[in-house]
Amino acid sequence: MCRTDFQFKMTALGVLFVLAAALSAGRAARADRFEEDATWSDGFLQEERIGLTETMRLIAGQIEVLLTQKTGASAFVCRGEPICAIQLLPAFYAQRQYQPLWLDEQGLRPTALSLIRAVFSATDDGLDPSDYHLDTMIAAQEAVGSGRVSLTDHSPEQWAEFDIVFTDAFLLYCSHLSGGRINPQTLHNDWVISVPAIDMMEVLNEVVTETQLDRAIDRLRPSHRGYAELRARLIKLREIQVQGGWPQVPDGDTLEPDIRDARVLPLRHRLLADGDLPVTEFPEAPDHFDEELVAAVKRFQMRHGLKADGRVGRRTLEALNTTVAQRIRQIELNLERWRWVPGDLGDRYIYVNTADFRLEVVEHNHVSLEMPVIVGKPARRTPVFSSQMTYMVVNPEWTVPFTIAVEDMLPQAVGDPEFFDRLGIRVYFGWDEKAPPIDPSYIDWRAYGSNNFPFRFVQAPGPSNALGRFKFMFPNQFAVYLHDTPHRGLFGRIERDFSSGCIRISDPVALAEYLIREDPSWSSRKLRKILDQRKTEVIHIAKPIWVHLLYLTTWVDSDGTLQFRKDIYDLDAELAKALGRRRTHAVYGGIAGRFGRVSGNVN
Repeated sequence: MCRTDFQFKMTALGVLFVLAAALSAGRAARADRFEEDATWSDGFLQEERIGLTETMRLIAGQIEVLLTQKTGASAFVCRGEPICAIQLLPAFYAQRQYQPLWLDEQGLRPTALSLIRAVFSATDDGLDPSDYHLDTMIAAQEAVGSGRVSLTDHSPEQWAEFDIVFTDAFLLYCSHLSGGRINPQTLHNDWVISVPAIDMMEVLNEVVTETQLDRAIDRLRPSHRGYAELRARLIKLREIQVQGGWPQVPDGDTLEPDIRDARVLPLRHRLLADGDLPVTEFPEAPDHFDEELVAAVKRFQMRHGLKADGRVGRRTLEALNTTVAQRIRQIELNLERWRWVPGDLGDRYIYVNTADFRLEVVEHNHVSLEMPVIVGKPARRTPVFSSQMTYMVVNPEWTVPFTIAVEDMLPQAVGDPEFFDRLGIRVYFGWDEKAPPIDPSYIDWRAYGSNNFPFRFVQAPGPSNALGRFKFMFPNQFAVYLHDTPHRGLFGRIERDFSSGCIRISDPVALAEYLIREDPSWSSRKLRKILDQRKTEVIHIAKPIWVHLLYLTTWVDSDGTLQFRKDIYDLDAELAKALGRRRTHAVYGGIAGRFGRVSGNVN
């Protein structure tokens, strides 16, 4: 069912009014040029105008009939296409006396042809042109045929339906291009992204010619470099797909460096296909796993998040044999995720890609600091959101979250009387700050569980503290933050999804020093002195910095390398399923982000 929220109604109607005014100005300009070039007598020209105006009047009358009958309706079909903007269109067309927006006496306006071309190219953005009434718009283009709108082959009602379909296609396509097809918060309860509105009236104020319409649509795309580069790689992969894709490497035992094997030749061709193996003359022994091929395998492994050992084992073979169609789909899914990201990440921000287990500090589009991180395990996954980091705590206490206390610590306490003393954990009866401390040795921990657990655990600062020596705070509803860890060995793993949702960082001192570098009241020496004293200290960050936690399973890195990662939370499959639903049940739930967000997104 299509539905629209009030914010989108106001925004989208304003967009359409401006677009209509611009198109009217364009029509007047074309009429002036036509009159200057006319060779017919004034009487003949006037007669022609009267006839053409009558055609448009009849079409306008049918638009009025169609829309006034559907005012307040929740479902409306034109030319066999569901119209999602039905709650918006009556008021919009009424303001323009129901005159067609995309048609005039000469046929389809240039903006209509431009819209057809834009929708036809929607695949470049990972969108499906058939979702935006492409076939019906092409049918309208073919119906014009001779270059004029005729009532001989098509009735005024049919032309009216064509115009309504074009308007709906424009709104739905712009909505999805700017804010995404899916509202992420209806798909994931731990995905909270707020996309600011964009003033579409300003963007579309000069939409008169097809070039201007193209530019207006282009400005609706996410402005992030990451989106543009991933989009360009999608286009290249489609070219590879048209040429037949890339070869598969036959299954078998692990391919080791320096061996000779018949499977080495298809491996060589596979790595040539996407550029990991440079194009050079073939070696005399193409079935030899030589040093050049080993280096190519390592490049492939590094950009797929695999152990770069140059051996082609099970996981590397699986990645090699992922088809180009599967990689195209993976890019399409991540382009959708980019459309959910706020347009302005800030001049200076901390960026964590959970799927890459990596943190970057970005200043003016350049990475100034990066480090590996440990993220939430699939059962307690790290959420996606943005917030400002405002302070950090040196030598922090750790108030153990309820879930960890009950599910992880309680079973250990049952079988280990020294558990709390060994880890430096104090036990309080109640979660109130005034709750009294109690001696855990007097508690029969077997009598408690998730439905009966009044205790609060607090771990003192020290070498065994789970937060290590630092925690970095940015307020959020998930109580997630960045922190140090005493368990350094896990950073050597390739996949690092071991935490309970918070993000453990490998070099907290480097991050802390970065955050205080512009604060004259702090220095590296002072910071390290507090660390040595094991004194808890709260440091307010002089210039708060945005933190963006995202989840991308493919992206183009700062070196221009296309990266792919394992979908550790199985979110790609979930998103693909949601995107696969036909938009018959779509809502314009996204014109309100980017131009407010239209609620045309799939719930």
